[in-house]
Amino acid sequence: MVDLAVNLGPLRLKNPIAVASGTFGFGREYEQFYPLRDLGAVITKAVTLEKRVGNKPPRLAETAAGVLNSIGLENPGVEQFLAADLPHLRRCGATVIVNIAGRTIQEYRAVATRLAQAEGIAALEVNISCPNVKEGGIAFGTEPQMAQKVTAAVRGVWPGPLIVKLSPNVTDIVLLARAVVEAGADIISLINTLTGMAIDTDTWQPKLANVVGGLSGPAVKPVAVRMVWQVAQALTVPIIGMGGIMTVEDAVEFLLAGATCVAVGTGNFWQPTLAGALVGQLADYLGARGLNDVNQLVGKVGKGGDKWRNCV
Repeated sequence: MVDLAVNLGPLRLKNPIAVASGTFGFGREYEQFYPLRDLGAVITKAVTLEKRVGNKPPRLAETAAGVLNSIGLENPGVEQFLAADLPHLRRCGATVIVNIAGRTIQEYRAVATRLAQAEGIAALEVNISCPNVKEGGIAFGTEPQMAQKVTAAVRGVWPGPLIVKLSPNVTDIVLLARAVVEAGADIISLINTLTGMAIDTDTWQPKLANVVGGLSGPAVKPVAVRMVWQVAQALTVPIIGMGGIMTVEDAVEFLLAGATCVAVGTGNFWQPTLAGALVGQLADYLGARGLNDVNQLVGKVGKGGDKWRNCV
């Protein structure tokens, strides 16, 4: 028997396999492939105060080792989510983590306030890669003081576990992580997409209508693993690792680097059954090595890494 349960700060998950926001919708498209209750958690696509139609198409562009997207946080708004999507996820038995976004700190606070009135939400994940329209479009997650302000605003109205999803488009990821933890974050998600661009060599035009977008997939995994490792070495905060997970070995890399939980993103597009399959594959990985608890992997690279290797 292998124990896959993990404590993600104050949040207890049956296993460390989740799905990343923006790649799983609200779960309806994927429940035909496996029961959503089998996952450690379903992290929803971003929910905003009002309905958003997103950016103009084309909004996706495939790259050699990943995908560029500029979806623009299309979603039905918080009221529709509460009326239709959350009840469906609860009926499926999913552990629900709601990703939230906004154009201003007041919008983040308003969404979190509304969600705090609902039942069946295990945690919030705050997307601070959004542009702050009152600050000239600067992303909340690129400046420590702004990251602290939005985190503190949500913390003030949301009583449950609070996750903050950090942007990798910064010079010092530890500085940002420390800032949001000091403002009340219980858990850190690493990483959001890297800023990228692709150009059509026939039309000589950008492949995305928005010109630039977020790069996800296997190309970003080494960056993501490095950032998870850096934050794990500097802070004791639990981490959800994500970025290019396509195999159980990819997931294990993040755990060894210091993540307690991992989230499958672009891999859901490539293989819709992937996240569900990883639960069993992770148990097999542990069993094949004589391990009986997934927590025996967490953070084994870094401090004590050499000692661990000598014990295998």
